[in-house]
Amino acid sequence: MTISNGTNGSKAGKPFPPGVHVPSLTWFSDSPNQEIDWDVQKKHLSFLIESGLHGIVLAGTNGEAVTLSASEKSQLVKTTRELAIQLGRPELTVILGCGGGSTRQVIEETRLAKDAGADFALVLVPSYFHFAMNEDAIVAFFEELADASPLPVLIYNFPGVSAGLDVNSEMLEKLGHHLNIVGVKLTCGGIAKVARVRSQFEPEQFCALAGQSDWLLPAISVGGTGTITGLANIYPRACLELYDLATSGRVKEAETAQIELAAVEWGFAKGGINGTKWVVAKYLGYPEASCHTRRPYPRFSDAKKQAWIVETMRGLEVKEKSLGKK
Repeated sequence: MTISNGTNGSKAGKPFPPGVHVPSLTWFSDSPNQEIDWDVQKKHLSFLIESGLHGIVLAGTNGEAVTLSASEKSQLVKTTRELAIQLGRPELTVILGCGGGSTRQVIEETRLAKDAGADFALVLVPSYFHFAMNEDAIVAFFEELADASPLPVLIYNFPGVSAGLDVNSEMLEKLGHHLNIVGVKLTCGGIAKVARVRSQFEPEQFCALAGQSDWLLPAISVGGTGTITGLANIYPRACLELYDLATSGRVKEAETAQIELAAVEWGFAKGGINGTKWVVAKYLGYPEASCHTRRPYPRFSDAKKQAWIVETMRGLEVKEKSLGKK
């Protein structure tokens, strides 16, 4: 394993860029095979690119990574890169969720990501045999992966989808010294982890990002560098506004923006992936037939739940439109 010489060592590759990154939704046709609906997918990716977001994650949790094939992941990366070039943003950061049940599988996905044109690999802890994954095994997994990956690795800590496995602060301190591990996305809500990462590393060496935008301001206040947030699928400019206010020291304005955003983000948190896709399609004018998650995950068809999520998400609608006119 390649280790840097303390916290002042430089990384072999580029640091993970600060800012607001979005885990793009993946859109499927309403057909027996539920193939990717590329017309809607391209429309959505163009919307995200043109909004000014700092990066796009493909095949993340919001992108239904576990339902996607390797070839679909590759095509999503290629399509995003092509659209970014066409829309005048060739430098856009593209991240691919790389996963699998074994180290070998995840390494293969990082190679696929590199070949397709991604800049970083976002990686969860393998958790099928979660009872066998102690702290040493988790650290060893990320070290072996990072040794072999052709892309810099961003750790994805999300115990909720990893059978409760948590990459704790001691593990992050060890992994942060690896030359090919650039940061961590914390969907565990661990604000103290953000502070501890910042106390141990410069952001250019190893950074911490909030896994939701409803605690972006607190994260930035203790050294976080941004967020990877699903809410940016529907309100990208409001998320960017909060980030800009927080990083420019406009604290009171940032506090107001954070409170408004947190109230709205509850719609995604409670609505789940099927509710998220349904309401994004409704707000952005996509066909409802293309908003369903891949089976066996159920459709978001309960009228009471639909009315609730529309009302909950309404809070930033006017602001988002006004920010789009600036």
